[in-house]
Formats: sequence, structure tokens, C-alpha cells
Amino acid sequence: MSDNMLLNILVTPPVNDNHKRVLEAACPGGRFTYIPSREVTREDVHAADVIIGNVPHALLPGAGRLRLLHLNSAGADGYPEVTPENAVLTNSSGAYGLAISEHMLGMTLAVIKKLYLYHDNQREADWRDEGGVTSLEGAVVLSVGMGDIGGDFARKCKALGSYTIGIRRTVREKPDYVDEMHALSELDGLLPRADIVALSLPSGAETNGLMDERRLRLMKKGALLVNVGRGKAIDTDALVSVCSEGLIKAALDVTDPEPLPAEHPLWHTPGVHITPHISGFFHLPQTLDRIIRIGAENLKRLQSGEELLNVVDGATGYRREENRA
Repeated sequence: MSDNMLLNILVTPPVNDNHKRVLEAACPGGRFTYIPSREVTREDVHAADVIIGNVPHALLPGAGRLRLLHLNSAGADGYPEVTPENAVLTNSSGAYGLAISEHMLGMTLAVIKKLYLYHDNQREADWRDEGGVTSLEGAVVLSVGMGDIGGDFARKCKALGSYTIGIRRTVREKPDYVDEMHALSELDGLLPRADIVALSLPSGAETNGLMDERRLRLMKKGALLVNVGRGKAIDTDALVSVCSEGLIKAALDVTDPEPLPAEHPLWHTPGVHITPHISGFFHLPQTLDRIIRIGAENLKRLQSGEELLNVVDGATGYRREENRA
């Protein structure tokens, strides 16, 4: 695709002027249209050769011009099924590790240092010592999912003195910030060892319901379960039961269902702390910077015929391992 004068490029994330310069430098002469996702119409989608951003699924069928759909998300839920056959689907894996791993670290420290309890006490003007705490130094941290997010979390924990264990769907070479690397099939044997179990998994047949009641009860008493991937990875009813018994604690940025209904018992389950799926998004400016850089690089590669970054496998919905950003 050498004639970029013919490329209509639709961009939906909330870009600033610098982002626009980066994108437009990647495709000089391209026709760029910047429209927020919520305002995009079917006509906008069907006129585009390239889309950078997450447009509503229902608008994609019949988009015959489309050659590249680059998602601003790391996940691709529902997009492989509706992306036109002639278009390549890519995602922004590699953009979210900084923001989400810091969120995971913040929630973890808040739990093990009892900061949530002291926050509640402050609201009641209650000057009370809540007793002993634990440390990340010497803790066994099991990172289930060792992509950009889970890997960054493991690296941060290792820097704070933790013993880190990584789990991948397929085992590859162990990075130096991980003490052990295992396959997902070995999860049952690792859960009883871990003080902190961190999930950063995409949705899929392998991961939905992964942490059922049996596995939750395999966890070490007093351990913390952190989930920033997909809520469906945990059996919510089982989590309510196990946490209510005081066996484990949980820090969740994702739940099943979402949004979590106001009357759902998970809100008031002892030891459960919830944020409303906000650890990623665009709250950290560097996240959007990274999304735009990956999108611009794929725009260049599309024109030159090079292999694209982060191509999503339509059969699994996962990013192909060989195309890491």
C-alpha cells in the first residue's frame, strides 16, 4: 500500500496535538479524521481504510475498505468476530503495563499495610491501632499472566524483595526478575505457596472461571488475590464465600458482572476491595502516549508491507506471541 494519499484514517482516542503530529508523521498525506468513539457513525467506519481506536462492534460488519483496525485496548473482546476478513486486527498490548502494574502495587500495599482499614477508621474519627501487617519483602508473589502488565508487576515486586513466580500459557525463557516460570497447567501446585496471587489474564476458554471455589481454597490462608484482567477469571459467588470465611482477601479492579450492581454482596464482603475497572483506560497520560506510538508504528508498517505489531489471532482473541510490542 504505497499510495498513502488514498488512506482514510479514523482516530477515536482523545488525542492531543502532539499525538496528532506523531500519527500524521507516520502517514504524510493521509486523510485523518478525529472523532470520539461515542460519536462515530457507521458511515465514518465504512469510509475508513485504517481505524485507530475501539469503535462500537455493531458498526464494523460490512466495512469493506478497512485494512487495519488498531485497538486502543490491550484486550480484543468481541472484535475478532466482527472485524472484516480483509482487515488485520491489532491491539495496544505494551501500553498498559506501567499504569496497571502501579495500580496493582498500590492495592496490594493498601491491603497488606491495612490502609483500607485506617481509611475507614478516619471516616469514623476512630484513633485505633489495627495491629500487625505484612511486607512485600520476602513475600511469594505468583503472577498469573506474564505479558506487559503481569511482567511489570512481577518486576516491581522483585525490586521490593519478593520471591516472584510467573505463569504463562506457554513457558518461554525466564526473565531475570522472575525466580521461577511455570505453565498455566501447574497452577494448582503453586497456589498454596503464594502470599499474593495476581491475575492479569484476557478472557477466553482457558481463563474464564479459572479461580473457582476449589482453587480459591487451595490458596494459602491470609493470601491476597489481585485481579486486573477479566472479572470472569474468578467465580464471584465462590469468592464471596471464601472471603466471608476469612480465608483470603481480594483486591479487584474487575468483577463479574460489570458494572457490579449496588445490591451485590461482593461490595460488602470482608476483605474485598474494589475499584471500578479504571486501572488502565487513559487516566495515566503515558498510557495514551504509548497507544499512539504503537498505532503510528503499525501505520508505518502497513504502508511498507512489514509485519504488524500485536496482531490478534482471530481464532483465540489473543495477541500472537511473536508480535510483541
